[in-house]
Amino acid sequence: MPHLVILYTPNLEAETDMTALCRALADTMLAVRDEEGRQVFPTGGIRVLAYPAAHHAVADGKADYAFAYLNLRMGAGRSDATREQAGDALLARARDHFAPLLERRPLGLTLQIDESPGQVYDGKFGNLHPLFNKA
Repeated sequence: MPHLVILYTPNLEAETDMTALCRALADTMLAVRDEEGRQVFPTGGIRVLAYPAAHHAVADGKADYAFAYLNLRMGAGRSDATREQAGDALLARARDHFAPLLERRPLGLTLQIDESPGQVYDGKFGNLHPLFNKA
């Protein structure tokens, strides 16, 4: 963790590069620093995934509306200021990415951050973290 999942209406596929958005958001997460200047999100734990919503309804359905819903899940322990800074940075990056679309079409954009303080199970396995944790 942290994992950022993007759900979006498929009508966005032809209008924007979702892979580029994923990379830009991952890079934004890499750049976030806490009050002491430390990297907030571990490099090897960052995941940004985007999925078109095969079935959806947006607003009143009377136009070709679009949406992108971004949900960041992260472990507990970060300050309110750090969480807000991360959210502001991610939302600003998403707004920049979607700016051309926002000028010409109805588009809803939401970012929510969930913290997981009471996980019942958090199993992990992989060899990504050692690539970035070399002393």
